[in-house]
Amino acid sequence: MVDEDALLRQFAAQFAHGPEDGDDTDEVAAAQSAIDDDENDEGDDETPADFDVDAFLKGLDDIFNRHAAATEAGPYLEQAAVDAENAGDAAGLLTVLNETMGFYRSQGRHKENQWIVQRALELAARMGLTTGTSEAWATTLINCATAMRAAKQYDQAEDLYHQAQDVCRRAFSPTDRRLAALHNNLSMLYSETDRLDKAETELREALRIIEASSVNPDADIDVASSHTNLALTLLAEHKLEGAHWHAAKALEIYRTGHLEHSAHYASALAGFAQVCFAEGRFADAADGYRRALGVIEECYGKDTDYWRITEENLREAERQAVAHGERTRSDGGVATDAATDVKKSGATSAIAEERAGTGLPAADIASGVPGHAPDDGRPGTNPLTEPVDGADSGSDSSDVTVCPVSGLKLARAFWTQVVRPMIEAKYPQYVSRIAAGLVGHGSECYGFDDEYSQDHDFGPRCCLWLADEDYETIGERLQADYEALPRDFTVDGQNRVTFAAAESGDGAMEGGAAQRFSPATPRAQGANRRDGVFRIGDFFTAITGYPAAPAPTAAHEWLMLDEATLAAATNGEVFADPTGTFSKTRQGFKDMPDDVRLALISKRLGMIAQAGQYNLPRSLKRGDGAAAWLAIREFVNATASLVFLINVPMVVGYMPYYKWQFAALRKLSGSMFALLPGVCGQLETVMRLSSAACYGGAGFGEGGKGSTPAIEQINGIVEEIAQAIVKELLREHLTTSGETFLEWQRPYVEDHIASDDPILKSL
Repeated sequence: MVDEDALLRQFAAQFAHGPEDGDDTDEVAAAQSAIDDDENDEGDDETPADFDVDAFLKGLDDIFNRHAAATEAGPYLEQAAVDAENAGDAAGLLTVLNETMGFYRSQGRHKENQWIVQRALELAARMGLTTGTSEAWATTLINCATAMRAAKQYDQAEDLYHQAQDVCRRAFSPTDRRLAALHNNLSMLYSETDRLDKAETELREALRIIEASSVNPDADIDVASSHTNLALTLLAEHKLEGAHWHAAKALEIYRTGHLEHSAHYASALAGFAQVCFAEGRFADAADGYRRALGVIEECYGKDTDYWRITEENLREAERQAVAHGERTRSDGGVATDAATDVKKSGATSAIAEERAGTGLPAADIASGVPGHAPDDGRPGTNPLTEPVDGADSGSDSSDVTVCPVSGLKLARAFWTQVVRPMIEAKYPQYVSRIAAGLVGHGSECYGFDDEYSQDHDFGPRCCLWLADEDYETIGERLQADYEALPRDFTVDGQNRVTFAAAESGDGAMEGGAAQRFSPATPRAQGANRRDGVFRIGDFFTAITGYPAAPAPTAAHEWLMLDEATLAAATNGEVFADPTGTFSKTRQGFKDMPDDVRLALISKRLGMIAQAGQYNLPRSLKRGDGAAAWLAIREFVNATASLVFLINVPMVVGYMPYYKWQFAALRKLSGSMFALLPGVCGQLETVMRLSSAACYGGAGFGEGGKGSTPAIEQINGIVEEIAQAIVKELLREHLTTSGETFLEWQRPYVEDHIASDDPILKSL
């Protein structure tokens, strides 16, 4: 059996505890007024309650953040319930009860929790919530159902879940990501009542709903939890391959996102340990359980069911390791890779989730076929100690040989060993007139290509740039000779590239078979080809629309060139340029006039203010998650662009198109002399939190926070970024104002624009 908190899905967004939190304002306020009337609270319905829900939640957060829940959370919750009740704050009391249910469940206090469940249901009825479709009612039903399930009162739990399902169907759209929480909780009920097929169906539905909602699935703690949950359900169905893959993927996400500090990391560790145990890899299992115990002790203490059950699992894994001649990791041994059927010890990875946060589950990235997953998580791989490959990109790895060197390094070797010798042999009079390099479209031109970039348009290639008169004379012939060049090569252990054409004799190569790459896609052939022979002017026209950079006084032409276009025209490397013509033309595009740069800085300040400081908080307050998400996108793009503009494109280059925007921003921010270096990390945090902020919901799931913490953190980061920008503007003497609403900084920046061209000034 899958133990309840080993699979606990903490996908809940939270209960709206106050009038300012959104959709249930009128309903909750009216219910509160009715309660005040019923209790004859001095006859004054407008007497403000003195129970501060926000302060209560922040105080509880502090307890959990300090990992002091084992000793402090219980008394704190009990006192809060008394305070809320004395204040006559029904909504606040319901928030406290929802939090208490989650905490009591984590402590195994199931008998006491049944009284809390009854009290919460009665209070919700008194508030008039049970007749509507409010998120508060859905929250309470889900929490009560989960508490009853933990107490093994399965019939009552299932009835409450179905009531919640009915409310959610009427309250939310079929694709609302908050429905994932309910599917997830139902899956646990089905798991514990031996309806594993239904449990798997519910989990996959939860994953499907959340698939498009994660900002970064490869570093999202809720995606990791989802994989752990599905792994354990598949394990219970004896689908070991799929279970292993999902358990391994969960640990990979924790590493990628640097999330190992989270209490929920214990779930992933113990989940993988349970899979290892089932595979007969007992040393690996013991290692996982041991590490999980460390997290549990820090976050929950030893006096919990989670500690006791996980410790029992550890002891059993150690006994089995000894019996099978394995040494545990702590002894320096290496676990075996044999997968065997093992008896269930009855002690699954029982890891308590810390009080529910604002996250929701993400989608299963595996195959849609139940129990079948990509072959990334192999039984011989131990993600507890070894890196795990990422998800399959969809290409057949058996058909593609991964090149261990970058595209730019490969291009330079191709030029040096193959192309230049051909030109010297066939066109000796033009050797001093042909420029060569790799610039333009393609991941390798930015230096960001990796093994995932090699499934299309990758291989030995370079560009040859000719003056117009030379192209007229030899262009077509040189192109034909270029296309006929051999491209077989090897890479040795020091990543040195050797082309067959550069070797003597019959061209046989030492060190392995020739590398083989995918052919060019249609978008990189013909008129759109990315390598070969070009007129210098035609090459830049194909990218920018101009054979050479606009004049410094042609501000309107510069403003028509977006930064991604300019990035493509100025990236890459030039290997040879005897006449300097190509480099001079390329540098012209890089040398953006300072008036244009300042005008763009002003525009970016305006968009940061409009999208991030004004429209984002307003959209979140009105509950328009879609508008808020788009506002975040505009804010992030404008801020990232501003960082490149502040650092001056002539020095650091332009911001590339979206795919490599953050790769370039991280690289820039990591340089010693970068300006605004901290903004990159702040923007990534904003994107990570945007899912919960925009769609986490107010008043749904366990507890009372909902999307509020994510919203508060995002708004705080936006203001921190604005303050950093103003500080930099002051340092560069582009402003004399300390105003942090960035729209008001625009006139100060524009005062430094020398041109009178009105296109460079805001209205």
